[in-house]
Amino acid sequence: MAIELPDDLIELERKAVAEQQKAHAEPYTPEGWAAWREAAEAFQAAVTAHAEAAGVSRYELEMAVKKAVLHPEPEGDG
Repeated sequence: MAIELPDDLIELERKAVAEQQKAHAEPYTPEGWAAWREAAEAFQAAVTAHAEAAGVSRYELEMAVKKAVLHPEPEGDG
């Protein structure tokens, strides 16, 4: 059974990845990493809520979203 990947989870993970890239581009400061932490926390909370509501494995849902964001399938006929 394939896990449905809601668009809101995809967007939250994309935001977390973008904030992580920004944070790593500068020397560490707590303020500089705050946006990444907040984005990651929002993603984690949304994954937990969706998994509970849908009755699916939280781990499998999180990994499926991360794979879709970090390693997307090529579009088109090839």
